[in-house]
Amino acid sequence: MKNHFRFRFGLLAASLALGLSACTETKTKNIPAPTPVVPVANEAAKEYGEYTDLKWSDEFDGATLDQSKWTNELGGGGWGNQELQTYTSSPDNSFVRDGKLTIQALQTGNSYTSARLITKGKQSFQYGRLDIRAKIPKGKGVWPAIWMLGADIDQNNWPKCGEIDIMELRGSRPTELLSTMHFANSSGTHEYRGTTEKLTTDLSADFHTYSVVRSKNMSRFYLDGAATPYYTYTSTEGAPFPFNNSFFMILNVAVGGLFDGNPDGSATFPQQMQVDYVRYYQYK
Repeated sequence: MKNHFRFRFGLLAASLALGLSACTETKTKNIPAPTPVVPVANEAAKEYGEYTDLKWSDEFDGATLDQSKWTNELGGGGWGNQELQTYTSSPDNSFVRDGKLTIQALQTGNSYTSARLITKGKQSFQYGRLDIRAKIPKGKGVWPAIWMLGADIDQNNWPKCGEIDIMELRGSRPTELLSTMHFANSSGTHEYRGTTEKLTTDLSADFHTYSVVRSKNMSRFYLDGAATPYYTYTSTEGAPFPFNNSFFMILNVAVGGLFDGNPDGSATFPQQMQVDYVRYYQYK
């Protein structure tokens, strides 16, 4: 009996050991391996001058607008701001000549036409530095803009997609440079943060380089390659934060509306914004 009891106890112990071993092995197999965090290219913030790797550009050296890079966005109806112009694809409103893109606002009687060029669906930009060298117009009711919208705008309507205004000018105040970030708060209501940089220079008098450097959770704005930004916006200033996403570029000249009011006859048309280049850099 004693030997029989020892034999049965031995079988039970061996069975239990095998069961515990099998259970432990199964649990180990089901534990997923940790997902490595892969940083997005250029998400770290670097100094302005460290962005030297040219990734995309348009120097406007051809005879016509490069349709592989830009689309003429058409239409009127105020664009939500009670603007007066109708955007066209007419060569009278946008053309390339002598190494520069010209966007030209025209007046015919009480009507205005202009152009609005976008890179949507052709080129989007995430982290890195964008430089736009341009000569902008002035005059009451003239509204030049260099700006960006979230590339996911078709899935997330404005303002949820985010808007980055690199440069806007009230034509009646040509020494004031506006840079603004637009977004939707957690309830979907439009909010914005920005700056009005008051200068001693009339921005319409010459070409200037308008830049934004985008890194994770931060956007910095520069004029003419200055060593320090005149405005910095971070993720602590608004939530949700759409500005880590990809955005597309917009160049346009609007006329009238809520931003600077309507022309009062003091500005003569045509009014032109000339763009020497658009360049997108990352650091190596």
